[in-house]
Amino acid sequence: MDDGDLPRRKGDAAGMLGSEDLAPYSQDELDERIALLEAEIVRVKAHRDKASVHRAAADALFSGKST
Repeated sequence: MDDGDLPRRKGDAAGMLGSEDLAPYSQDELDERIALLEAEIVRVKAHRDKASVHRAAADALFSGKST
């Protein structure tokens, strides 16, 4: 993996996962790891979408014109 392929945030879990050597893992272990990472992606996207809706509601509330 090239340095350009690594996650930008070095101290977080994604950064640590991105720098881990995958050579010792079996095919089954890699498949399990992929499934776990895909589930985490779904979880993160759901949180992002929820935060986006919350942010839009807050923006609408506070950007309304006063009469």
